[in-house]
Amino acid sequence: MPLTHIKPLALTRNYTMSLLLRGQKARCFLLHLRCMSNVPENSVYGGPKPQNPNQRVTLTHLRQKHKKRDPITVVTAYDYPSAVHLDTAGIDVCLVGDSASMVVHGHDTTLPISLDEMLVHCRAVARGAKSPLLVGDLPFGTYESSANQAVDTAVRVLKEGGMDAIKLEGGSPSRITAAKAIVEAGIAVMGHVGLTPQAISVLGGFRPQGKNIASAVKVVETALALQEAGCFSVVLECVPAPVAAATTAALQIPTIGIGAGPFCSGQVLVYHDLLGMMQHPHHAKVTPKFCKQYAHVGDVINKALLEYKEEVTSGLFPGPSHSPYKISNKDFSGFFNELQKLGLDQAASAAADKIDTAKSADGESPAKD
Repeated sequence: MPLTHIKPLALTRNYTMSLLLRGQKARCFLLHLRCMSNVPENSVYGGPKPQNPNQRVTLTHLRQKHKKRDPITVVTAYDYPSAVHLDTAGIDVCLVGDSASMVVHGHDTTLPISLDEMLVHCRAVARGAKSPLLVGDLPFGTYESSANQAVDTAVRVLKEGGMDAIKLEGGSPSRITAAKAIVEAGIAVMGHVGLTPQAISVLGGFRPQGKNIASAVKVVETALALQEAGCFSVVLECVPAPVAAATTAALQIPTIGIGAGPFCSGQVLVYHDLLGMMQHPHHAKVTPKFCKQYAHVGDVINKALLEYKEEVTSGLFPGPSHSPYKISNKDFSGFFNELQKLGLDQAASAAADKIDTAKSADGESPAKD
């Protein structure tokens, strides 16, 4: 029958049925995708709740805080769990520092860590910290040779590391040029003056800066040069509080102090340091004098590990409450028979003995539904 002879009502009904069928197919497809998803089930894992992308800290937020003279909070972190903690606490900026070389990898300086290693840390942090502004350090040897090298490295930190900005150390002419080139490439840059750990070869070790007239003036001049290059912020590390105060007053961008007194626009500490995680004497060398320990997590960790060791050794762990996965009595009997068919009589007998022991100790078989 020609289409022109079909009644309008029939057309409407057919079109409606078509839409309903499409909707059913779409729902089935989405359900199929959901079943194929590799998202862990709640029965096994209970991960953090999704974060609100609208709460993400940006450079605009930092400028507003600086304008209002609201202190900026920064914490250095290197992995997913610490990033989640920072996110939950509402920290403004998460810095993935090359100090991971010392704190996480056990080196005596920041120099050995590679760009590939830094990118691993960056990606882990990016998966955990959804709200803070993410800043990744450029490791030693990845930006000093030329402006092109610096831009290429910075691009990788953003594209492969998932960072929002980068940080580089020092204020030599070549590094100022590198900072300017990175900014002109469309990447936000945080500067770093005072004690610059990557330059300990020149500084003669981890030494405070700005303790005499020439050194103090250099701190201010270097910070101003980094501001001129387009940096959105400057870290002041291990300089006297009056020098940090003068530098902060001279700049129009925020200063972030670390061992630089209370007069900066914000403060930064390393996650492990402020939590007091490094309680073993071996780690005293990487816990700076300026750090305040807001907890003694290291002591708690040590106590927990010792308790765990004792309970495993004595057979207290895991007990019934931490052995949650059950097999029915019927299936266990079948399993027992299959072991015997396979010639694993000894294994079957050992399993039976353990179950009998568990019954007598707990009054309940592990093979219960």
